[in-house]
Amino acid sequence: MFHLVAQVTGNLDGLKTIGRGLVIGLAAIGPGIGLGVLIGKSVEAMARQPEYANQVRTTMFIGIGLIEALALFGIAFSFII
Repeated sequence: MFHLVAQVTGNLDGLKTIGRGLVIGLAAIGPGIGLGVLIGKSVEAMARQPEYANQVRTTMFIGIGLIEALALFGIAFSFII
């Protein structure tokens, strides 16, 4: 399909720009939802069990790092397009 559009318009630069924007936007939705759920549940766990707050916080930061890696993959893929 892209080749048909390229023949009609003459180039694919506009479609590549739209594709990059979609990749970055969609790659940000998942980690955004994941961070919201993770942090919300961590705060809930700390409120229920204050004596385990340090352990929950440590686990939360590890999870944040893993979730943010997904967004970085999305940005890297947008540069590959």
